[in-house]
Amino acid sequence: MKKVLSLAFVGAIALTAFGIKTSTSEAATTIDSSHVSVEAGDSYKSIAEANGTTVSALEQANGREVGGFDLIFPGETITLPTTTAVQQNVESTQTQSNTQDTAATQSAATQSATTQPTTTTQSAGSFKISFYDPAVLGSNMGYSGVAANLSVFPKGTQLKITLSDGTVLYRTVNDTGTFAYSNPNQLDVAMPNSSIPSYGVTSASVEVVG
Repeated sequence: MKKVLSLAFVGAIALTAFGIKTSTSEAATTIDSSHVSVEAGDSYKSIAEANGTTVSALEQANGREVGGFDLIFPGETITLPTTTAVQQNVESTQTQSNTQDTAATQSAATQSATTQPTTTTQSAGSFKISFYDPAVLGSNMGYSGVAANLSVFPKGTQLKITLSDGTVLYRTVNDTGTFAYSNPNQLDVAMPNSSIPSYGVTSASVEVVG
């Protein structure tokens, strides 16, 4: 009997020497009706059981993944699943999400404003307009160009030509014709013979768009 008691005493001393606790840790400390502070050894399961709720409800109240791995640390504040606490958590999450969305929208708008080219339109005045078919003259320039006095509109200038009947044409200066060369206020617009207006010559409002 004495030998058994001695062994038990020695075992207790050994546990104490190695710092092993034989009692369970304290439950989480209550902060208020909807919050507790984590103590060493606490888990979502122990906190849920101590407060009459479920682990899944506790996870939801704290914005955790339901059924996920819940790692908590001593001193951390845990929200209990009361109606008020859950609502506060939801509002906090929504506020963070709205802030992130706003920042993303502002960033996208800034990038869009930075990357989009700025198109400026400058009125050049009223011009006399005639038409010609480059193909008839043996040219392969196509029908996107316009002949102009190059001292007025250098080659490559992009023009918006609004005819007197409201027709709008976009042409790029790529040539200088006999009429345009001798008449600075005249443009010779490239166009297939079949599309050239019957009136032949007209007036137009001209704007530089590029």
